[in-house]
Amino acid sequence: MRIIRTKDYSSLNQVRELLTRPHLDEVQVSAEGLERTKQIFGEALTPMQSVARILEEVKRTQDQALLKYIRVIDGYALTKNELFVTEEEFAQAQLAVDDSFKKALAVAIANVEGFHERQRENSWFDTDDEGIILGQKVVPLDRVGVYVPGGNAPLVSTVVMSAIPPRVAGVKEVWMSTPLRNGRIDPHLLVAAKACGVTGVLKAGGAQAVAALAYGTETVPKVDKIVGPGNLYVTLAKKLVYGRVGIESLAGPSEILVLADANAPARYIAADLLSQAEHDWEAASALITPSEALALAVEKEIELQLSMLRTGDIARESLKRWGLLVVTKDMDEAIELTNIFAAEHLELMVDDPWAILGKIRHAGAIFMGKYSSEPIGDYIAGPNHILPTNGTARFSSPLTTNDFVKKTSIICYNDAGLLKNGPYAAKIADTEGLAAHGNAIRIRLADLAGEKYE
Repeated sequence: MRIIRTKDYSSLNQVRELLTRPHLDEVQVSAEGLERTKQIFGEALTPMQSVARILEEVKRTQDQALLKYIRVIDGYALTKNELFVTEEEFAQAQLAVDDSFKKALAVAIANVEGFHERQRENSWFDTDDEGIILGQKVVPLDRVGVYVPGGNAPLVSTVVMSAIPPRVAGVKEVWMSTPLRNGRIDPHLLVAAKACGVTGVLKAGGAQAVAALAYGTETVPKVDKIVGPGNLYVTLAKKLVYGRVGIESLAGPSEILVLADANAPARYIAADLLSQAEHDWEAASALITPSEALALAVEKEIELQLSMLRTGDIARESLKRWGLLVVTKDMDEAIELTNIFAAEHLELMVDDPWAILGKIRHAGAIFMGKYSSEPIGDYIAGPNHILPTNGTARFSSPLTTNDFVKKTSIICYNDAGLLKNGPYAAKIADTEGLAAHGNAIRIRLADLAGEKYE
């Protein structure tokens, strides 16, 4: 990890830039990546070109293209009848997992359901003295797609976090998509999907899965919104289908920022930084503290824990690329830099986190105190772990039930209401030069006054 001292930089934004990843369209393609596209498409393509090619083909030839890309990218030859997990496969999965996992899953689901139930919004209507009725009708989406990455581990928590909120919101159909690994879908994922009430599970990943959910095929139903994390190709696909379907965000690699004072336990900080670094080589982990002694202690503790970590190779590379230990002149500067980072996960590892909570403006999720470890939020606490990344917490929010409803405005005017406000509306229409708008109001006003309108 790099140790950065803010006194060596002319602005805190320069420190932020050290951990800023390129935007989606600016990601450099490796030689291996270009060679892989030659194998798939017959020519070297950028990630954006590759995704656009896949989307267009799935849109045009539907199941044919979907099955083709499952074969050439994921390496599995399926038929149309094998695209979705069967009830027999679900039943086999139930037998393959132990009861302790099922108990942990049940606790996670209950906590996530409870938290998201409190986010629900209801329709409302309001009537004034003239009898004008205004309101808002809240309606759940009809059909949602949730994407669960394959990777090297069964991301059970992603199933819970992406499937429970739409169910709480009242969405009737929640379709999950995840790629095959070693010829199957991990049984823990299937048990989680069933427990979360998922309608069906598509055995596909990557841009081809996003395309199938967005456009629909002969076999895959078209959804209204697609949510869930994924790699660069999945994220680019979500970007390109946005507008045809909704998406929750364009999420990047995971990240954690720990804001700590001199009394924070170095062991806890090191463990939490590594909990994100082990995700993948692009994950970002940073400590901000006014205590250089703490920063050096965390650096030593990371090395110690890395030597005992099964995922140490991934974590070490991640820390080499995106790890930072930042030493500030005081806590005020540390808080200012924390807001500049606008981290996905922010831990306040200080004596009194509640005293500085009001000063934190930008973060996807905030973990208060030394016992609120970030993985608690990932798995069991209840708030959603699908969060804004790479600084987007400045303007976006975690996934909530509100992502799965749409709101319709209700306007009901009577004669008294039109007599009261109609002339004002007509005046604004005149100002805009929209004569028909004004006429639509004045013709009614004339009728109410018993006058002829010409």
